[in-house]
Amino acid sequence: MELLRTLVAIVLFIVSVLLVVVVLLQQSKGEGLGSIGGGGRLFHGAQSSLDIFLNKATTYVAIAFMALALLATAINIFV
Repeated sequence: MELLRTLVAIVLFIVSVLLVVVVLLQQSKGEGLGSIGGGGRLFHGAQSSLDIFLNKATTYVAIAFMALALLATAINIFV
């Protein structure tokens, strides 16, 4: 079981670094917290293929991060 814990921890670390990199590679939309109160831009330009890829990659890497974090917690609780 110690090998499984170590493997999950290493993969979780790699995924977390990948998540940070993917988020930092995205272009700033320039809205920030101003979009919460309705101050966001009304018209959005077309997204490039890189923007679409980074949005999808962020979603998939974030889901992998959450799943691995839950797995790591389950391993520590139940084993």
